[in-house]
Amino acid sequence: MTMFVAAAGALFVSMLLVIVRSFAGPTIYDRVLAVNSFGTLTVLLIGLLGFLAGRPDFMDIALLYALINFVGTIAVLKFLRYRSLGRAAAPEASEGITGKERG
Repeated sequence: MTMFVAAAGALFVSMLLVIVRSFAGPTIYDRVLAVNSFGTLTVLLIGLLGFLAGRPDFMDIALLYALINFVGTIAVLKFLRYRSLGRAAAPEASEGITGKERG
């Protein structure tokens, strides 16, 4: 039992360090990575608490949270790259090729 309490404490310390990194930056990609890491640590914490409470259905919640974390991270990174969550711009527009250069 004390080993699981130590693991939960280590997870909380790791979550605190990741939150500090998310505020410190320095780039937006560091912040996105920190938020993604926080989500992963949250999944681990939910699994650990489910094990300690004897509730195996917490694993379903942890799995759902992991999927939401993954999709959210991909969506944020796509938005940062293309400034849109819809269809990407035409390849010519993103590469900067004009009509004269293609011909």
